[in-house]
Formats: sequence, C-alpha cells, structure tokens
Amino acid sequence: MSTLATPQTSTTTWNIDPVHSVAEFKVKHMMISNVKGQFSKLTGALTLDESNLANSHVVASVEAASIETRDPQRDAHLKSADFFDVEKFPTLSFQSTGITLVRDGELAVEGNLTIHGVTRKVRFTVEGPTPPTKDPWGNTRVGVSATTKINRKDFGLTWNAALETGGILVGDEVTITLEVEFLKA
Repeated sequence: MSTLATPQTSTTTWNIDPVHSVAEFKVKHMMISNVKGQFSKLTGALTLDESNLANSHVVASVEAASIETRDPQRDAHLKSADFFDVEKFPTLSFQSTGITLVRDGELAVEGNLTIHGVTRKVRFTVEGPTPPTKDPWGNTRVGVSATTKINRKDFGLTWNAALETGGILVGDEVTITLEVEFLKA
C-alpha cells in the first residue's frame, strides 16, 4: 500500500497594522515644489505563498477622509467634489493581479488601483518584505515600502487653476509611497 505525501503549504496571511502604516503622496505645487500628504487609515491583507510567489496577493483599502496635508483648508478642498469627493467615494483601494521577484529584496506588485471611482492598472516597486520579527507581545511582523507614480487625471482628478505667471497650480504626476507593517494572522 502506498501513501501519497500531502504537500506542505507555505501560505500565510498577514494583516496591515494600521497604527504602523501610512499611505503618502507628493504632487508638484505651483510648478515649484512638492506638497506632501498622507492617508492614515489603511486596512488590508497580504496572502503570501513562500513556495510560489506568483500565488501571493494583496488587497488594501484607504479611507479617503483620513487625508492630512498639514493645512485644514487644503484638506477640506481635497475631500470635496473638486478632488476625492469623499462623500461619494469614501475609499481608495488596491487589489494585486501579480507579484514577481525583481531581485533579492525587491518585488514588482501589479494590480488595480481605484481612486475616485476609477480603476487603473498600476505597478508598485516594493522593497521587502523585511525578515519576520517578533515584537515584545509575541506577534510576528514584516514591513514593506512601496512606490508608484500615477497621473491624477487618469483617475478623474482634473481640478486645477491657471497661474498668472503661466503654468498650473497642481501638477498631474503624483508619487504614491506606502510604508506598511504587516502582522501575521
């Protein structure tokens, strides 16, 4: 009688730790300098298949109203229908469609990013994950840093104002940076 060996699964689930994670952005202001902002309320999970990275995936959601740029008037404008329209579109979301190893310590994560009700394919360059580490309470954690660039107009964020000296008030290219800490479920 022969027995078939049951393959060992190496799939683990990791949840975003919202207290130790942030989604940041920067965009050109008046064509002279970058303005940075962040979204502080993130949720999501990483399903990691260590034996076959291609089977891994990540989903994440950001509360649009959690935007903070250190200027309450600007934050209110960004939450309005001119930009994120947080009443109508309360979340920004991402769902991966592929994860590949670029080189040791760097991944490419492709997927669908939804902002302002518009979904577009994007590619994040990801550093990490860091080696798993136990925190003082016995939880296992990993961290990643991810970056991509988008054109805000591709997501229906078209508001702008012309400057008297020529040019525009808000640039079109937006750099998105994620600093995410995951807790092993």
